[in-house]
Amino acid sequence: MAMNEGSGLIPSKETLSRCRVLVVGDVMLDRYWFGAVDRISPEAPVPVVRVTSEQDRLGGAANVALNVTTLGARATLLSMVGCDDAARSLRRLLAEKGVDAVLGEDPQLQTIVKLRVIGRSQQLLRVDFEREPAHEVLAQMLSDFEQALPHHDVVLFSDYGKGGLAHIPRMIELARQAGKPVLVDPKGSDYARYAGATLITPNRAELTQVVGAWSDEATLVQRAESLRTALGLQAVLLTRSEEGMTLFDAAGHWHEPAQAREVYDVTGAGDTVIATVAAMLAAGLSMRDAMTLANRAGGIVVGKFGTAHVSHEELCA
Repeated sequence: MAMNEGSGLIPSKETLSRCRVLVVGDVMLDRYWFGAVDRISPEAPVPVVRVTSEQDRLGGAANVALNVTTLGARATLLSMVGCDDAARSLRRLLAEKGVDAVLGEDPQLQTIVKLRVIGRSQQLLRVDFEREPAHEVLAQMLSDFEQALPHHDVVLFSDYGKGGLAHIPRMIELARQAGKPVLVDPKGSDYARYAGATLITPNRAELTQVVGAWSDEATLVQRAESLRTALGLQAVLLTRSEEGMTLFDAAGHWHEPAQAREVYDVTGAGDTVIATVAAMLAAGLSMRDAMTLANRAGGIVVGKFGTAHVSHEELCA
């Protein structure tokens, strides 16, 4: 495999350009209003933000797909959106960023928007525009999923708990039948629906919700291994913020300490981690080598503001 000189494990851009990741999950639009804060409102003890600029960014599974493409691999995004302005903004941004998108439209669906109001370089308020879908939104896209499978090296499910992945057990089954590694960024307290996946990437809070709190490392190892075995997973990758990340697999467990020089914003860091693992597995790296690079990417992205991503050049630096 071609490598960049001095970059160690990192596949070359040429190698990554031949790798394809199918990203399936809940998409959203991350909207930012930036402004000046000069006074407190006379109506309530809250700051008055005079908005000076606005910015839309890809969020949710769309941000995961963008992270894959920024690293140099190719991503196809499969999701559902509403028939609204937010969906049109998402389509425009995906096209601009070079993400192939297969987006179904559902007039009953409201495209999720997360609006963050920023003043003096800090988030003052977040407003979420969303409503639970009344039906299983991705059910009608199973055939699109089946058609896309043969053309991709890795399948990545980005579950934000918004109802888009109600059919994930069937999709995992189809992907495994096709011989594709399956990665899942999980949500909720029931991981049974992720059974048979290759890898899941919960953070500390998410894993605690499923296996309970642990008081020492030995308890964590035992519970992670029990979960891995019960669900028939190849590995569990636990992201641990300032403690780095730990991979639990059949060979035992492997820990990587955190690499962040300065933590500015953790928004979307999990997206970067799983996207990096997916791209590296598609390029032929082992799970542990992929985790090492994902840990490095996570350390870079938390030093950026808002939903961000890491380039191949930054990873090599």
